[in-house]
Amino acid sequence: MGKIIALANQKGGVGKTTTTINLAASLATLEKTVLVVDADPQANASSGLGVDIQQVDCSLYECIVNKADIREAIYTTDIEGLEIIPSHIDLVGAEIEMLNMDRREKLIRELLAPVKEEYDYILIDCSPSLGLITVNALTAADSVIIPVQCEYFALEGISKLLNTIRIIKQKLNPTLEIEGFLLTMYDSRLRLANQIYDEVKRHFQELVFKTVIQRNVKLSEAPSHGLPAILYDADSTGSKNHLALAKEIINKNK
Repeated sequence: MGKIIALANQKGGVGKTTTTINLAASLATLEKTVLVVDADPQANASSGLGVDIQQVDCSLYECIVNKADIREAIYTTDIEGLEIIPSHIDLVGAEIEMLNMDRREKLIRELLAPVKEEYDYILIDCSPSLGLITVNALTAADSVIIPVQCEYFALEGISKLLNTIRIIKQKLNPTLEIEGFLLTMYDSRLRLANQIYDEVKRHFQELVFKTVIQRNVKLSEAPSHGLPAILYDADSTGSKNHLALAKEIINKNK
């Protein structure tokens, strides 16, 4: 039974794409079959998993707008068991083209339906906005991971996202759950980071993942090599953090 998890936060720079790439790689390393859906026009998850965007003939855009076969858009990566549907800058314009389509909020859900059972996990990397593509991702998802940066203003905008999730639950996807809040870019030496951690924990209690993603140089370097941290440096803190997160999610979904 495949589980679709969206990674969403309309605040940019909170670590959504980094988490998507490394969580996907960690789940695959733990012998799960994983599909990443890059739903961000910046296509960073695609390049971060070694896909050459210039060489992609069929991306998420072609599937949504031209009704291309979803299987033609699935590309392999260097990690066994991990595949990706890449994104393209054209996806920026897709939201406008989708406005006149039938069932426009459910296009990604319908696209993924034929392949859902072929994977243990499908991770959707959302763009930092609450536009129609993100609404599509949340409508397609069984649950959502919300990365929260351990910095000032971290909780700003979360109420907006939670409100969007609540509306989507009411109108489009009644079974949508919050998989968890994930604290990213955590630096235990900073008093502020610890304060944010305590505040998020107080607000959302058991919805906060036990695993925290620490600030880590290797984690920042890895995408420029087109590799997840686990292939770039398996002993790095970032790699170990994401492996722990993958184990936490697997145990939670047993």
